[in-house]
Amino acid sequence: MHPEYEILPRAFYLREANIVAPELLGKLLIHRTPEGTSAGMIVEVEAYVGPEDKAAHTYGNRRTDRTEIAFGEGGYAYVFSIYGMHACFNVVVNGAEKPEVILVRALEPVAGLELMQKRRNVQSTVELCNGPGKLCSALGITREQYGFDLCGSPLEIAAYRGIEKKDIMVSPRINIDYAEEYTDKLWRYHIKDNPCVSRVAKRFRDRQKPMR
Repeated sequence: MHPEYEILPRAFYLREANIVAPELLGKLLIHRTPEGTSAGMIVEVEAYVGPEDKAAHTYGNRRTDRTEIAFGEGGYAYVFSIYGMHACFNVVVNGAEKPEVILVRALEPVAGLELMQKRRNVQSTVELCNGPGKLCSALGITREQYGFDLCGSPLEIAAYRGIEKKDIMVSPRINIDYAEEYTDKLWRYHIKDNPCVSRVAKRFRDRQKPMR
């Protein structure tokens, strides 16, 4: 890793989820561990805008031990588990008492490739981080990183590559069929034609379009 990467400041995160989400594309997610450092460029994200968002864990201002970090100010890691085994990494955004988060769905590997391959027992760089659980496994992110300060901890996000608006695609979020009218919100953002974007069903691919 190059030490000169500029870690994103707190102010970057203190905005609404659907403003921050597309700007996270092209940024570098870095995790430093005793095993080594691994990092990947963010290529796919989803915005969750609680408490009105019926797909969000904080819908209706639901406040639990799991969601507590989302009620603080932006710039912290919200990590939760699905199916009792796969971690999902989220970025807390907006100000305190405005519980909005952004799920990072896919990365393009940048550094620590051998370490990521070892962790996942996968050789393909495309397959290493093309899903929320996959990227957490590859980078060694678990519930232990819940609440980490993304502005100053072993888990950080840095400036890396600028992504033009014309190269950002939007579509509905994945696997939230329970969210009623929020199912169709175009709050999933990904880099156009990037091979490391997660594989999704045809119905999501058919509804993707350039960001306006």
